[in-house]
Amino acid sequence: MLRRIRDQADQRSQFYLYRVRLKPSVVVREGWLVDPSNFVGDVGLDEVCPPGVDVARYLNYHEDPGGLSLALGRDAIAGVQRIAVPLPDTWDGGWVRDAVAALEGVSGIAVPATGKPARFMRPSSSRAVLGRELGAFLAGRLPVNLQDQFASAAAFAEGEDPEQWARRTSGLFDLIDDPTRVLAALDRQDPQEV
Repeated sequence: MLRRIRDQADQRSQFYLYRVRLKPSVVVREGWLVDPSNFVGDVGLDEVCPPGVDVARYLNYHEDPGGLSLALGRDAIAGVQRIAVPLPDTWDGGWVRDAVAALEGVSGIAVPATGKPARFMRPSSSRAVLGRELGAFLAGRLPVNLQDQFASAAAFAEGEDPEQWARRTSGLFDLIDDPTRVLAALDRQDPQEV
C-alpha cells in the first residue's frame, strides 16, 4: 500500500486490508525463494506455486524489504475478511490538530527551487515542506524498514486539504504502530467464502 501511494500516485485511493483464511489442506513449498516478483510486485503464480503446491514463502524486496511474504495459489484461499484502511476515527486527535494548525499557519504559495539541480525540481511551498517534515517525524517512529516508504507516502501534496491529509497520515501511522484496532475490526467482519 505504501509503495502504491508513493510510486503510483494513489494518495487519494481507498485501500483495503484483507485477512486470508487458508484451506486446511494447503501444501506449502519447502524453504523460501528469493523475491520472484517483478518491479511492480506481481508474482507469476505458476512459477512459484507449480501443480501440487499452494503456498510459497519468499524474501520480499519491495513491500517489506527483508521480510518473508507468501505467494498464495488460487486454490489455497478458503475465505477472506476485508476492512477499509485507514480506519475511520483512528487518528491521533492531538497530532492532527497540531499538524493542521501548523500547516494552516504557513504559506501555500509555491516557491521555485534554486541552485544547480533546480531545473529538475518542482516548485514547492513552505506548506509542502512542512508537511513532508511532519510525515517524516511520524516515519521516524516506525520500524526502520518502513520509514522511507511511509515518509514518501505521507508527503503533503500542493493544494491538499491539511485536515484530510493529517487524518489520513495519522491513521496510516496508527495502522502500523498499533495494529490492535485493525485486528479487532477484522475480527468483527464475517469471513467471505471464496
